[in-house]
Amino acid sequence: MMVQVSRAGDVRTPDVTFTPNPGSAPTLPPTHISSNLVSIAHIFSHSPRLPPHLNCNTQQVASSHHTLLPPGKMAPRLPRAVTSTAAYFLVNPSTAAAGRAASLRLYSAQAEPLIRVANLPAGGTSGHIRVLELNRASARNAISKGLLAALRAEVDAIHAQYGPSGEEHPAATSAQGGPTRALVIASAVDSCFCAGADLKERRGFTQEETNEFLTNLRATFASLADLPIPTISAISSIALGGGLELALSTHFRVLSSNATVGLPETRLGILPGAGGTHRLPALIGLGRARDLILTGRRVAAPEAYFLGIADRLVEVVPEDERDADNNSMLPLARKAALSEAVRLAQEICEGGPVAIRAALQAVAWARPEKENEMYERVVATEDRNEALKAFQEKRKPVFKGR
Repeated sequence: MMVQVSRAGDVRTPDVTFTPNPGSAPTLPPTHISSNLVSIAHIFSHSPRLPPHLNCNTQQVASSHHTLLPPGKMAPRLPRAVTSTAAYFLVNPSTAAAGRAASLRLYSAQAEPLIRVANLPAGGTSGHIRVLELNRASARNAISKGLLAALRAEVDAIHAQYGPSGEEHPAATSAQGGPTRALVIASAVDSCFCAGADLKERRGFTQEETNEFLTNLRATFASLADLPIPTISAISSIALGGGLELALSTHFRVLSSNATVGLPETRLGILPGAGGTHRLPALIGLGRARDLILTGRRVAAPEAYFLGIADRLVEVVPEDERDADNNSMLPLARKAALSEAVRLAQEICEGGPVAIRAALQAVAWARPEKENEMYERVVATEDRNEALKAFQEKRKPVFKGR
């Protein structure tokens, strides 16, 4: 198989290792948040090192290469899009801390953690890149009360590291091996990023519980979208309904070429209710968003890249057309998408942490007053002085985030 990446540039990143992350999130049952020390393995010889469960057969990608495709160019010889006949709906847990903990105990009986967690070094600065892998294989990562509670706990833990203006809280980060500089949300399940809702769980909800869940799902996604650090979704295979709305809540989306995304809610008699009707138009424009939402149609990865839903397209092309429908492609696609997402996070983290957070705010506001405010914030920082000194000394700056 051949792996190609459509992205702005092809920056080689240094080798990195995983580090343990004890105490890096609010205490949760061990069956829901994994914080084990993991060993290291390559996906690509020049890509970030990843833990064993993310490793793929390096012989399959020994001849892999990355090329840049212009926006709109379709990937050749793409495998058939993975499809699902499952229905999708939006469910969510209570936002109260006690309620989230109770949800974890009551709604998840699986032995595996609902979210696999690992920290990667952030590269040119202190801190780490946090990687969250949704891990409900039996339910295709459908959003249950437990899964959403675990995700909310992770988002809350990152928010606790920063103040309202994006300043770091040293006390909140010292126990976590430095602050979280970027967040990657991916899937530990080959066949699906997120299939939307846990309909089986929802059948037991009262109307009051359903309303409460939807309110808290919106709050969780809004909190994710409001994080002061770069956030990236790595999508392979299916991301529909709430799964796509989760990805739309992050700053970037990396798709493998076999991915399929969509908002099928209107075909179920409802509409996207967790941000899809306002985040998608803001991303790709009103006309295109109206098309996707009203038709409820599924969009293959090349079209998603053309529309602007995907920021990076990782092409996984079988060398033999007979392998195009082989499920053996799914693990490679998932790990290739995650590898590119981590690479993107590391590339971003080569910049000054204060500058990155300020730039995110300035772009989000898209107003000259906010740009001026953010520029004034960064121009007097230690990192700015370090960058000037490093430029004079012809070396890479060592940023400290202050």
